[in-house]
Amino acid sequence: MSQRAKIFSPFAALKGFEEAIDEKVQRYVEKRELSDEEQAALETALARLHDLTANLRMAKENQVTARVTWFVPCADENHEAYGRGGTYERYTGTVWKVDPVLTKSLLIGDRTIAFSELAEIVIQEDS
Repeated sequence: MSQRAKIFSPFAALKGFEEAIDEKVQRYVEKRELSDEEQAALETALARLHDLTANLRMAKENQVTARVTWFVPCADENHEAYGRGGTYERYTGTVWKVDPVLTKSLLIGDRTIAFSELAEIVIQEDS
């Protein structure tokens, strides 16, 4: 009887497959609105970074490091979150340029981030 029960026990043909799929599933959230205080802190940090990286020479001399958090909209047109959801990413690197006029973006490391997607900037102070 115990041998017969084994025939009907659950069987996973690909062990760990379900867990691997769950890890790949992107967890999307809605973009949150910044409070007035958060917006003011963001504008202050951008102004300070702009002053420290006004040109390439200054950016190289000052080597300002910052941690930036920004919203990345869902790019998958077939996903239900497309157009209304996304993820927040965080990156720490050297700030090379802040362009408040033309592109309204921040160049940090090899990433260009639009001001409209920024959620937080923390400037790393030298110890």
